[in-house]
Amino acid sequence: MIQRFRHSCMMAASAIALLSAPYATHAASLPPGLTEQAIDTTVERARQAFDVPGIAVAVVHDGQIVFSHGYGRRAEDKASAPVDGRTLFAIGSNTKEFTATALALLVEQGKLGWDDRVIDHMPDFRVADPSITRDFRVSDLLTHHSGMGLGAGDLMLFSHSTLTRPEILAGLPFMPFTAPFRTRYAYNNLLYVVAGALVERLTGQSWEDVVQKRLIDAAGLPACQSTPPVKGQANVATGEGESGILPDRASRLLPGVAPAGGIWCSVDGMARWAQTYLDGGRTPDGRQVFSQASRDALWAPHALLPLPDTAEATRTHFRAYGYGWFMEDFFGYKRVWHTGTIDGMVSYMTFLPELKTGIVILTNHDDHNATYSIATTLSAYAATGTSADWIAHWRDAENVEHAAEAKAAASTGPGSPARPFITLSESAQQDYVGTYRDDWRGPITISRRGQDLRMAFSHADGLSGTLSALPHDLFVVRWDDRGQDGSDDAYVQFERDVSGKVVGMSMRLIGSDFSFDAQDLHPKKVSSSFSGEKEAKGR
Repeated sequence: MIQRFRHSCMMAASAIALLSAPYATHAASLPPGLTEQAIDTTVERARQAFDVPGIAVAVVHDGQIVFSHGYGRRAEDKASAPVDGRTLFAIGSNTKEFTATALALLVEQGKLGWDDRVIDHMPDFRVADPSITRDFRVSDLLTHHSGMGLGAGDLMLFSHSTLTRPEILAGLPFMPFTAPFRTRYAYNNLLYVVAGALVERLTGQSWEDVVQKRLIDAAGLPACQSTPPVKGQANVATGEGESGILPDRASRLLPGVAPAGGIWCSVDGMARWAQTYLDGGRTPDGRQVFSQASRDALWAPHALLPLPDTAEATRTHFRAYGYGWFMEDFFGYKRVWHTGTIDGMVSYMTFLPELKTGIVILTNHDDHNATYSIATTLSAYAATGTSADWIAHWRDAENVEHAAEAKAAASTGPGSPARPFITLSESAQQDYVGTYRDDWRGPITISRRGQDLRMAFSHADGLSGTLSALPHDLFVVRWDDRGQDGSDDAYVQFERDVSGKVVGMSMRLIGSDFSFDAQDLHPKKVSSSFSGEKEAKGR
């Protein structure tokens, strides 16, 4: 689940010393304008400014990995081992380029066309609007302009969800459209899960096997895998708020989210992936994994995006999304990039194709500002030989954001003088107890435990929390797992019929994590009874 920045004490200068040495030989040189000292200084400044335990950085230039370095440690625990070039990180949405590339392989084989209708390959495919279902193309799965809202369906993928891919696809028709088809960009993970299911449908193999064998293994990516790490694997990073306890292989559930964000990879593995992409799908040893025509199709703009706030400073005049990649102009050059955030980790991959340069950044801290700072700084050095202070820029922006959030919480937030919590009697609490069912997320239960009202989601290993009452049937749910879910506390507004009976609820996130898409939930009360055993199991 994407979590917002959680501030902790700044590390002492002695604790941010370089903990590992470069791992790549420097047979070729760094891009003109970029030096090892500039990289080291930038990464360590960002690591301190944003309190990041560990970072791995690699640079590819002119066909060679010219820099690969680990900084800091693998976990929040200060006694954890140092990061190196083979440390596994969750790369999150940088998985999307693998899923898009897997589809490109099927296009190359003549099994698929980008403009094919999805229902011609998946007859059971459905979205909320029948006319859109009939016209939904394979390319529409990848470009984030379906008309669904930002992060629609993410609660089936994240927040401890145990929903399988078939169950997730069954929820797709209930996703509301918030804009006309193909008119407005809104980032969407759910449709990449559909894209993964399409890969499975056409190959007869799991998405995991296709990506592992035909992309990761075929390209020879070291320390890279399409499945999460399991007990016994060493050299694995732990993200912010995560326990670091790896599951047994036999008990591991394949996550539904995998085609949108399930790959784990080292910086050495991602650097070789960058080499392959920069050379039009050909590995350094000459193997053609996918064609240059496919690479060019993936890197072509297909959906326009608004310009970022930084556009003037980076001389950016357009921004677009291709198939699994963002692209823009950057100081006169084309820049192709993508980020990824999952399991308390953030990744960033960026290319300047005309300069034959690629940069990979992997971190184990749930804050995109660190990766944005490093990626923009190093890309600017490679493109122009100089860079603005992007670390200060995003540090200042983050401070402003936190100050505004704190002010709003103190003045109008739950528990503030303007919105004080109230105490409900046992009989008043009983009005809300029962089972509620949402069309796409399934059952949600409200129970009493001691003096508290409790909320628990089904099909989730641990998404449960305590409800605190505000006036007018409004509550705040505070999730039990503060490390992973604390930023996703939400308002819960119960609804009554004309007789005064509670008949349903709606939810709104208090914070700004778009992947907790509570606003799309419309649970209706289906029972006034509840078994406490269900909450304990989280099913």
